[in-house]
Amino acid sequence: MSIRKTGAMLLLMACLFSPLCGAVAQDWGGLKVFAAANAELAQPADGRPLVVLMGDSITEIWPDRHPSFFDGTVYVGRGISGQVSAQMLVRFRQDVIGLHPAVVVINAGTNDVAENQGPFDEDFTLGNIISMTELARANGIAVVLTSVLPAAKFSWRPALTDAADKIAALNARIKSYAEGQGIPYVDYYSSMVVPDPSRALNPAYSKDGVHPVTEGYVVMEPLLTEAVQEALRIQASCGDGSSCQPAASRSGDCCGCR
Repeated sequence: MSIRKTGAMLLLMACLFSPLCGAVAQDWGGLKVFAAANAELAQPADGRPLVVLMGDSITEIWPDRHPSFFDGTVYVGRGISGQVSAQMLVRFRQDVIGLHPAVVVINAGTNDVAENQGPFDEDFTLGNIISMTELARANGIAVVLTSVLPAAKFSWRPALTDAADKIAALNARIKSYAEGQGIPYVDYYSSMVVPDPSRALNPAYSKDGVHPVTEGYVVMEPLLTEAVQEALRIQASCGDGSSCQPAASRSGDCCGCR
């Protein structure tokens, strides 16, 4: 057997018995999680605009913790527990663009800060959020961006002690980007943070300091609804709310659409 063939066989055997090889075979981006639901989803029969909520477990558990908010609405949740922004970007075409919504609401960053997929890099996280935004706009989908919810710590990452600082800094950049692009921004953070140095999620709104309970979602819902309506208003005035230029180039309600 040649040295090349021997090396290839050894590499194959190493892969077969390596946990890393198994990880490659997994659906890292979660592309299959909503595959069946996406295939069955139809546009609202009454002509109301479809709104997709892209996110992590905070989005995923929302319908279970406050189902009445979704009764009779056109909001479709596409949250996957534990995901970071890079994973959301991977599945953005299947779980957002392919559904042809009028609006997408992007809530990303909690698990990035929690380092679920490796060390947190603020530039990378913001870049992923911007990439999702640009993909949506290129496909005629209006965007709503949200803050990361407050959190002082993560129970599954006890060694991480600067979560509050990282969340505050990331939120400042998401807000600045949204304002510069004429994109509605939902500031969940200010309405839910404890006003003390811990900057934790208000315990009235969460049991674990990360995920909202019903009372927390009740705070979030009117903020979200208002921002979605604003995105739809911009979209209607522009004819295509996905193509608005930055604030400096705005022209009336049409915000300088190209």
